[in-house]
Amino acid sequence: MQGNVTAQPLPWLRMRLARPVRWLVGIALSLVLAWAALAIAMAPLPWQPARVLLAVAFAAFSAWALWRSRRAGPMLAVAVLLVAWFAVWATIRPSHEREWRPEVAVMPRIEVHGDSVLISGYRQFEYRSTDDFTPDHGHRELRLSDIEGLDFYVSYWREGPVAHTFVSFLVKDADPVAISIETRPEVGEGFAPLASMFRHFELIYVVGDERDLVKVRTNHRDEQVFLYRTNLSADAARRLFLVYAERVNELAAQPEFYHLLSSSCTINIVRYTNRIGREGLLDIRHVLNGWSDRYMYRVGFIDTSMPFEELRERSNINAAARAAADDPAFPDRIREGRPLPPRWTPAD
Repeated sequence: MQGNVTAQPLPWLRMRLARPVRWLVGIALSLVLAWAALAIAMAPLPWQPARVLLAVAFAAFSAWALWRSRRAGPMLAVAVLLVAWFAVWATIRPSHEREWRPEVAVMPRIEVHGDSVLISGYRQFEYRSTDDFTPDHGHRELRLSDIEGLDFYVSYWREGPVAHTFVSFLVKDADPVAISIETRPEVGEGFAPLASMFRHFELIYVVGDERDLVKVRTNHRDEQVFLYRTNLSADAARRLFLVYAERVNELAAQPEFYHLLSSSCTINIVRYTNRIGREGLLDIRHVLNGWSDRYMYRVGFIDTSMPFEELRERSNINAAARAAADDPAFPDRIREGRPLPPRWTPAD
């Protein structure tokens, strides 16, 4: 009596390869095909329901061709479909010309001439609720030599290992300049982590006032926001600001896609601190950025004179932000009582 036939990896491939090699090739191909199926479903193209059905059909046919069929023909058909999809994928390009949500409608620019800095597209919205606000993209002038340090924010829309991070450059005798690396959603869109890995969102660096970028999160979106004073020196903060300015202007000239794993808020912050002298490898907490404050504590980038849990509790600014509300001194009020570590200068 004939026994049961078990699925073999790549049964259509007539090669004298060891079974472990065939399995490795099969797994690699499976990952490529799974990515292609997700890209078909998630790509910013028309007919979304039809694309989901097409993605499911492609995944099912590819799995059968790869793992069950004993003929090369079905896998050749998959290869043709894959090449056709890559051709379509190559046509998906980032753009500045879309119907953007008002919060991201203006791409900022930062002009630096010697010690003089001019920021255009400086966001300073007046919010009455999350969806009720007065748009205002203005200009701001400052001196590069007046940048004194850097603060780091972690904002949670829900408790967990994923959050949004952004920075504020401290300016002598003036309000800080907040810069937030974000997706650039169109009208009717919201952030979708999985879709963000498939050319679904453009990238924007929002440059603006903390009464906008911070207060909208604490007072209107009900996010839990933590403010950490870093020990970055004034010189290092100025060099980092110039790196941000360069990237802001590059994006204004040439659009790029946001990507959760390669061009996101925290990954880019790490990339730019590397350029001014940070040493160290990529850490899982750079991707699972809800734990990025734990990483910064471990490497001594924020105050370490107390246990981390105590520092974290003292760094939550929600109560202070709500109490400050429309106070012109909002940036000072949310910093009251936040531990400030001694300044540190990264390597040149």
